[in-house]
Amino acid sequence: MIFERTAVPDVWCIRTERLEDDRGWFCRTWDTDDFARHGIDSRTVQCSASFNAAAGTLRGMHYQAAPFEETKLVRCVRGAVFDVAVDLRPGSPAFGTWVGRELSADNGLMLSIPAGCAHGFQTLVAGTELSYQISERFSPDHQRGVRWDDPAFAIRWPDAPPGGRIISERDRSFGDFRP
Repeated sequence: MIFERTAVPDVWCIRTERLEDDRGWFCRTWDTDDFARHGIDSRTVQCSASFNAAAGTLRGMHYQAAPFEETKLVRCVRGAVFDVAVDLRPGSPAFGTWVGRELSADNGLMLSIPAGCAHGFQTLVAGTELSYQISERFSPDHQRGVRWDDPAFAIRWPDAPPGGRIISERDRSFGDFRP
């Protein structure tokens, strides 16, 4: 795996190294020692998946409050997404900034998102599925979010498809970010 720094400290874009032959390919997507060497919380206590039927589905921006803050490793296993992390850590030099990458089943990229960052994505094609490795158990009482289009972050999302974005009422109702 190749770990690439992003503009947000502790958010890593991880490129898998595929070994290909006439059967297809094989790659590592997890190595506790490699993740620890890069300062990434290597605990995985929960794995989750997200299937999104339509292009333009936008989920986010989600995070969990202390003491249930979570590190996520996000990988697209079918289709493609524009995946975003926003730094909400008050002491971070990148506080309030965001980073986005296209993750797809074809490019094999993964995004490691540390505790204290919000996460969201927009699907680029129909039938997109994401896989998550998460360092903390989900706690409904600690789930939080910020608005996907909050002017404080000015995330440059991909254009919406002709039918528009599909966003849950919950995600639409998140308020503006207040540190």
